[in-house]
Amino acid sequence: MFKLLITADELRKAVTSRNWLVFDVRHDLADHQAGRLAYEQGHIPGALYLDHERQLSAPRTGKNGRHPLPSRDDFAALMRSQGLTRQSQVVVYDGGNSMFAAHLWWMLRWLGHEQVAILDGGWPAWVAAGGEVQTGTNTASVTEAQAVQSMGAPREAGMPTVDAQAVLANLALPSFVVVDARAAERYRGEVEPMDPVAGHIPGALNRPNTLNVQADGRFRPASELQQDFRALLQGRSPDQVVHQCGSGITACHNLFAMELAGLTGSALYPGSWSEWCSDPARPVARSEG
Repeated sequence: MFKLLITADELRKAVTSRNWLVFDVRHDLADHQAGRLAYEQGHIPGALYLDHERQLSAPRTGKNGRHPLPSRDDFAALMRSQGLTRQSQVVVYDGGNSMFAAHLWWMLRWLGHEQVAILDGGWPAWVAAGGEVQTGTNTASVTEAQAVQSMGAPREAGMPTVDAQAVLANLALPSFVVVDARAAERYRGEVEPMDPVAGHIPGALNRPNTLNVQADGRFRPASELQQDFRALLQGRSPDQVVHQCGSGITACHNLFAMELAGLTGSALYPGSWSEWCSDPARPVARSEG
């Protein structure tokens, strides 16, 4: 069973195995068609494509962030339609840095499905390993009706979340620390390419998610990640950590990196900065504060 990472060579040996389910979630926040086009031009054989804008997000209201987390029931229905059963070994990959793959990994764990792993290095690693390339599109081999019988109702949530109200209350009576996964210049409020307000949640620590991977997109060794996060958290336990980013996607990359490092139990603020800054009554910090 794979629960965190899988290498391209390991996947090549198992990709046609029974009950294996592979998802391609390549995406470009600036070009929402790019991921699906890349998938159609070449993907891992049998892989199904999921879209972060239309399938892995709930409807936007202007107050709930750029990629609102769907309800667990809605997400469970989507995954059953893709053939997910309790027996499925899921593998998720993206364009290489695992930013989008980590988000779906987290969502599946949140749903209560533990057998889900990220392809380390993503699509480039598959190609470099000589993996077979398939073009066109695929559809689920297991029907939703079959999946319902096997999967049933969503299990108890495997990953904790907090909402904006909890983050706001934490400012006055801190019980957890927020870790912001955005680039340092966005955290400091020097630039803001995605959202209408620049800055960060007061008291948040900055840990750009790009620090989790090597130059080839593969994750850094678990021992290095553990050392980095322990230094950042300064004695706080993982269950005192809430991850945040721009819209709840790259925050999952930090959360995954902590899990990979053996620091389990941290939570996600799904709405993240795009939700937080949509209400002018919520405080904003800038610079290094």
